[in-house]
Amino acid sequence: MKKLGFGLMRMPVLDKTNAADVDIEQVKKMVDLFMEKGFTYFDTALMYNAFASEGVAKTALVDRYPRDSFTLATKLHAGFFNSLEERDKIFQSQLEKTGAGYFDYYLLHGIESSMLPKYEKFDCFNWLLEKKAQGLVKHAGFSYHDSAKLLDEILTKHPEMEFVQLQINYLDWESEWVQSRACYEVAVKHGKPVIVMEPVKGGTLARVPEAAEKLFKDHDADMSVPSWAIRFAASLDHVMVVLSGMSNIGQMEDNISYMENFRPLTDEEISLCYKAADIINGQIAIPCTGCSYCTEGCPKKIAIPQYFSLYNEDMREHLEEKGWTVNFTNYDILAEKFGRANDCIGCGQCERVCPQHLPIIQNLKEVSAHFDH
Repeated sequence: MKKLGFGLMRMPVLDKTNAADVDIEQVKKMVDLFMEKGFTYFDTALMYNAFASEGVAKTALVDRYPRDSFTLATKLHAGFFNSLEERDKIFQSQLEKTGAGYFDYYLLHGIESSMLPKYEKFDCFNWLLEKKAQGLVKHAGFSYHDSAKLLDEILTKHPEMEFVQLQINYLDWESEWVQSRACYEVAVKHGKPVIVMEPVKGGTLARVPEAAEKLFKDHDADMSVPSWAIRFAASLDHVMVVLSGMSNIGQMEDNISYMENFRPLTDEEISLCYKAADIINGQIAIPCTGCSYCTEGCPKKIAIPQYFSLYNEDMREHLEEKGWTVNFTNYDILAEKFGRANDCIGCGQCERVCPQHLPIIQNLKEVSAHFDH
């Protein structure tokens, strides 16, 4: 299997305020190019693109290609079931929405300390093995957002899990919270192949500070900035596939250009990634990846990832010179459809599901202080 996977999470949309309004025709072109170049791995999930992703997978992929020509992965998220029956109902609905007949890879989604008891309570690990025995799942595993210590405990208790999906990128490699390196090493210790998510950290590593970009361009002017992030993750020996949430065909063309005949980074190039991480960490205000898990249950419908992105952009601007940026206008445009940052009631729903463990309530106060005046 080639090491690049198509993450159906940040697909192109026709209406930027509606993640479910997917540009199906562009996605079809992206799928066709991906398959033409010999890439076969597609990753979706129940809630991606505002619950539209699995249906898009059917329309753009499953209905148009022989079932044995591609690999499809999807997931069960603990936030959407509260009984054994609901657990099975979700799985059945996923089979129907995708039309896939079976899933090549099926994951318990986003395991962390707060969600693990629910997966254990409803016997989801054994349930997943039952689906495998029935031929409805080919490979059983889970995606993970927590400490290396807990990952070690889970893999020790559940050696039957065949793979693990981890957030790995050069910015989070030594992160105290994400623990990319430490979690990767645990997976290797247990002999589990790794699928990488968030290699570009929600676009953060596609738009790096000028000093970091210069490091990369001075070394190789022909390689794009995001290529360094994808190749960093793909260079790890035990990584099976690197998922990229490609949002337009241009991003796909760039990814394919260096992943079709992939060459691992040299030690010198890996060192450049670490240097770039130091520069980026010195400038990023809120390390949000834009996964949008926080928005689905927000009672005030606050566009949290979008506001954080605008805030991060403004923090990189020279505001003392400009005084105003277009981000203020973009904030007001979003606020016409969504709640403003200062509408937050501090319920904590968002913080409970955030894979990055961000202090979202406090961050929203900072965003509000910046934009709401």
